[in-house]
Amino acid sequence: MAVPARTCGASRPGPALTARPWPGCGPQPGRGARRRASGPRHPLSLLLPSLLLLPLLAAPGTSAYSFPQQHTMQHWARRLEQEVDGVMRIFGGVQQLREIYKDNRNLFEVQENEPQKLVEKVAGDIESLLDRKVQALKRLADAAENFQKAHRWQDNIKEEDIMYYDAKADAELDDPESEDVERGSKASTLRLDFIEDPNFKNKVNYSYTAVQIPTDIYKGSTVILNELNWTEALENVFIENRRQDPTLLWQVFGSATGVTRYYPATPWRAPKKIDLYDVRRRPWYIQGASSPKDMVIIVDVSGSVSGLTLKLMKTSVCEMLDTLSDDDYVNVASFNEKAQPVSCFTHLVQANVRNKKVFKEAVQGMVAKGTTGYKAGFEYAFDQLQNSNITRANCNKMIMMFTDGGEDRVQDVFEKYNWPNRTVRVFTFSVGQHNYDVTPLQWMACANKGYYFEIPSIGAIRINTQEYLDVLGRPMVLAGKEAKQVQWTNVYEDALGLGLVVTGTLPVFNLTQDGPGEKKNQLILGVMGIDVALNDIKRLTPNYTLGANGYVFAIDLNGYVLLHPNLKPQTTNFREPVTLDFLDAELEDENKEEIRRSMIDGNKGHKQIRTLVKSLDERYIDEVMRNYTWVPIRSTNYSLGLVLPPYSTFYLQANLSDQILQVKYFEFLLPSSFESEGHVFIAPREYCKDLNASDNNTEFLKNFIELMEKVTPDSKQCNNFLLHNLILDTGITQQLVERVWRDQDLNTYSLLAVFAATDGGITRVFPNKAAEDWTENPEPFNASFYRRSLDNYGYVFKPPHQDTLLRPLELENDTVGILVSTAVELSLGGRTLRPAVVGVKLDLEAWAEKFKVLASNRTHQDQPQKCGPSSHCEMDCEVNNEDLLCVLIDDGGFLVLSNQNHQWDQVGRFFSEVDANLMLALYNNSFYTRKESYDYQAACAPQPPGNLGAAPRGVFVPTIADFLNLAWWTSAAAWSLFQQLLYGLIYHSWFQADPAEAEGSSETRESSCVMKQTQYYFGSVNASYNAIIDCGNCSRLFHAQRLTNTNLLFVVAEKPLCSQCEAGRLLQKETHCPADGPEQCELVQRPRYRRGPHICFDYNATEDTSDCGRGASFPPSLGVLVSLQLLLLLGLPPRPQPQVHAHASRRL
Repeated sequence: MAVPARTCGASRPGPALTARPWPGCGPQPGRGARRRASGPRHPLSLLLPSLLLLPLLAAPGTSAYSFPQQHTMQHWARRLEQEVDGVMRIFGGVQQLREIYKDNRNLFEVQENEPQKLVEKVAGDIESLLDRKVQALKRLADAAENFQKAHRWQDNIKEEDIMYYDAKADAELDDPESEDVERGSKASTLRLDFIEDPNFKNKVNYSYTAVQIPTDIYKGSTVILNELNWTEALENVFIENRRQDPTLLWQVFGSATGVTRYYPATPWRAPKKIDLYDVRRRPWYIQGASSPKDMVIIVDVSGSVSGLTLKLMKTSVCEMLDTLSDDDYVNVASFNEKAQPVSCFTHLVQANVRNKKVFKEAVQGMVAKGTTGYKAGFEYAFDQLQNSNITRANCNKMIMMFTDGGEDRVQDVFEKYNWPNRTVRVFTFSVGQHNYDVTPLQWMACANKGYYFEIPSIGAIRINTQEYLDVLGRPMVLAGKEAKQVQWTNVYEDALGLGLVVTGTLPVFNLTQDGPGEKKNQLILGVMGIDVALNDIKRLTPNYTLGANGYVFAIDLNGYVLLHPNLKPQTTNFREPVTLDFLDAELEDENKEEIRRSMIDGNKGHKQIRTLVKSLDERYIDEVMRNYTWVPIRSTNYSLGLVLPPYSTFYLQANLSDQILQVKYFEFLLPSSFESEGHVFIAPREYCKDLNASDNNTEFLKNFIELMEKVTPDSKQCNNFLLHNLILDTGITQQLVERVWRDQDLNTYSLLAVFAATDGGITRVFPNKAAEDWTENPEPFNASFYRRSLDNYGYVFKPPHQDTLLRPLELENDTVGILVSTAVELSLGGRTLRPAVVGVKLDLEAWAEKFKVLASNRTHQDQPQKCGPSSHCEMDCEVNNEDLLCVLIDDGGFLVLSNQNHQWDQVGRFFSEVDANLMLALYNNSFYTRKESYDYQAACAPQPPGNLGAAPRGVFVPTIADFLNLAWWTSAAAWSLFQQLLYGLIYHSWFQADPAEAEGSSETRESSCVMKQTQYYFGSVNASYNAIIDCGNCSRLFHAQRLTNTNLLFVVAEKPLCSQCEAGRLLQKETHCPADGPEQCELVQRPRYRRGPHICFDYNATEDTSDCGRGASFPPSLGVLVSLQLLLLLGLPPRPQPQVHAHASRRL
């Protein structure tokens, strides 16, 4: 298609094209003609036969260039393939390394990974580890019940009678204005010395226990002092447990009164703001204190609910939701004359973190209007609980009603839905200050095996939204030994800094009786817990024998991962469990859904599947084969799985019995050898117990060498497998230098470096100076190029990573390179394995120039071909780089090489950022496939709260009319303020306390969020063909072809004439999901398979339900009370609030 020079307004010449104006302005000589395409944009319809590519007649006296013919571009592609293959054969040394391994065959053995035996052994080891903790738990629970039964209640007990270590004492003593300092209550507090213990990541004292009492509970109350008195005896049991099992970590007793006693003693990690820690709201306590729950929360939003009362209700609902775990199901509805769900959830949904967040946000939108209709609210709730067509807990069923009061008892509703069996408990909450008769609310609770609570102000919220757990615990206590079963929790963040843990829990029951012949006590005393760090469980799994892409994982009954290499939460909130589903930890497909279901059901299994995996840097997707093997971990709720690629069935185990050879190979690790043998990076593994770790590899190597001068590779304090393999690979890679690299001139082929990395942990980079610019991870198993090379045949190109927010690459001193790597596959006695990866680092600028030449019409190393005035030529990537765009793009859609000099600094960027029009065409023509997924472990900067007008959202501001209105002075707002003033007069320390925000309120720190990830990978098209980007006057021809034995796509296209045809831009970078990922309202309609705990205690015929409502309280911590009241009045977003009332009627 030859065209002459053209100007603005000229028409396309030639008989084959319809005349029309050229877009743009100014002369544009030497451009290839554009052809308009008709019909749908489909890969098949876009294939252009060779007839369409015949050159058009050119105007006399002008040079004519046409778009390259298809066979020409295929010729260029073959030249590129041959050049890459030639360089890798000469410098990569794949064949030579195979020979080196065979020459050293006597120095190693080939071992086999037998998946079934491996996974059963690891499962057994984990079972043994947890069983030791179970025995310690049972000793503690039995001792606690006996100590409490023998304890004599003391009504006149005083603070000075009790000596204990108050874990928060040091922090409170540092605050001269602390309320406890004012009261002088520290006389009973021990002062301890602590030693650093790396196992706890903390300073501890092994001779004492520590006590933590929530900020909003008065330490001097009779209930608390008696609790401290009898639990002191647990100290000796804690110590004896540790003597029998020195690996024990935190041993904790969480009391139903809120007291936490834990061992060993350590100072409490007090936050800068108010400490809201209450053991009764911890995931492990909630799970151990009651059976799973189906809960419906109904909220009265009739017009009688005043502004402040409605705020109290909203906060109460949010606090109530925080008492639920992933084993529970919940829905929230508001009611007046009619009832309706507050959110998009129309039925019970799992009480996981994301669903609870939807509820909390929806609750803030409740508006008070209309009249009270208890009947509508309760009928809605019972209908929800009777819906058997949905997944639910199928254990405790309950209705929680929040109201400001009413007279209707709706007896007819209870007769219809709940009597006589009373399978649904009803809890009623009278919220706010009012003069209504609360007798109907008390009757509803008492008539339905529930409880009546009062929430007069913000301080009563926390205690009264969690004490219902005592009622649910009654059947468990009455069941006795049958209910004494250890449960293991989800993964969560330890509040004392241990990191990610799971906890074994066991309920502790009150065995006392009020008198001879009296009924058995039905109160739960608390929950005993013992932590197990995830790192301790990981140590039981094989690390380096599974290869870079093999791993062990474990899940619980919810499908949440306990172990998985992708379990890496960026932020953790100690109030919430870490809930990453197995199908979110990996890329979901039908095979994995089947595997997950089988594991949850406690079955054994094995399955080989073809699946998609995400690269370590999360930029690429690979389609791979994987073998999954799984077994249940007996006596737990967990199931263990093993994933192995086929090439990891076998692995090498060094056998360096020759100490002279050990010393010889070890010398190649010394920096003095680097100049001649290349720089060596060693993987920062735990080779020996006394080896000091360091993030700096040079320093780590120095520490390693110093230790090796003191011990031998066969020392008992060292991992002999790791050490022998490391030293063997040091010698093998040195032989590669000697046989291949040392005598080659890298500059001849424009190479910056050559390298080899091994399973044994060695990365050797040659020459030594190239190590200065080496940025890959020194642990091969954590290097993206290494793992991808193992999973892909051929040569894997990896351009330098570029973030769109950062400045372009700086092309100075030839330091920017492109990695090309490939796996070394060995076949030894019919056993195939891939123990190493080798590669080269291309000089970006030099190879960009070489790329132009290889994709040109040159026949020799002479000058570029010129097109004469009367001749016709095809365009090429060298001569016509002003008109022709030639690029190499990798399988993730990232730019690798370009014939456009101005694009060199964009190498490594997603190609849509370079040429959005062309990348979209490649995607539309099936050269690329898109995969979208969600990262539920991301960290995001906090979003600033939105404001309405000039005041914070939801602020309650009394007007002049309010002050003049008698009704306002009798309202909840005025009464609440008066209440705080009254407390202040009684407790003068309130006036000295500074207002403080609770921990968890708005801060500048990052918080967990959900990020949407998009990756691209090669689609189904393997052919070479030409296509057209149909864009009217801006249409472009392009040719695309996969390069054989590489992860590259070769694309030749006309440069765009204009920017009038900017189609949608494909995005690859992570984007924040404001709605926390995929639409939750849609996800709950297709819930993932799960199973609840195997046991349920929701009924006992001997249960005494006569205790069904009370309102007594003892004095609060006033500084906290008032600051939180002010927070509520100022309308800040709902946050966890401290409770200031605790019931004195709990007699133990």
